[in-house]
Amino acid sequence: MRLALKQAFGAFSKAAVLFAGLLLLASIPAQAQKKRPYPSIQSYIDTFAGQAVYLQRETGIPASVILGVAIVESAYGNSKNSQILHNHFGIIGSNNLRQRGLRYRSRYKEYESDSASFAHFCTVIMSKPYYEKIKGMRNNGIWLKHISKTYTTARSKWAKRVLFIIRKYKLGRFNA
Repeated sequence: MRLALKQAFGAFSKAAVLFAGLLLLASIPAQAQKKRPYPSIQSYIDTFAGQAVYLQRETGIPASVILGVAIVESAYGNSKNSQILHNHFGIIGSNNLRQRGLRYRSRYKEYESDSASFAHFCTVIMSKPYYEKIKGMRNNGIWLKHISKTYTTARSKWAKRVLFIIRKYKLGRFNA
């Protein structure tokens, strides 16, 4: 039997077999593949831009900074923490995953809604000593410099990633 299989398929190269496997995967219907809640960064921006603009008007934190941080921290809404915990900013805190019987464990705070996560992020920023000094400023770099000092350990790379997202997707257009 093995000899017959070897003779039948021996002429195929590894590349041909790999190509056939890829064709088979491509033929699986899109519905059967795992769907992302936000298939693109632009769809995430479209969903949350209004919330960011509202929060900017209320807090003075630029909408571009709010959106940029949310995109980076939540993998534009596709991370497990953003999907299960509604945590779009990587804020550490309590959650009730165990009480809900979920196997997923996380040290991140759980929110009732995505909007609650966005609002709490602004509340956290407003509680920082630098907030009053830079409130209302539109310079994204200054905001991210201050936020990164208290927000993350990978400061310079994190701030550069957020600035890259802000520039690439022209998030400054949302700053009122």
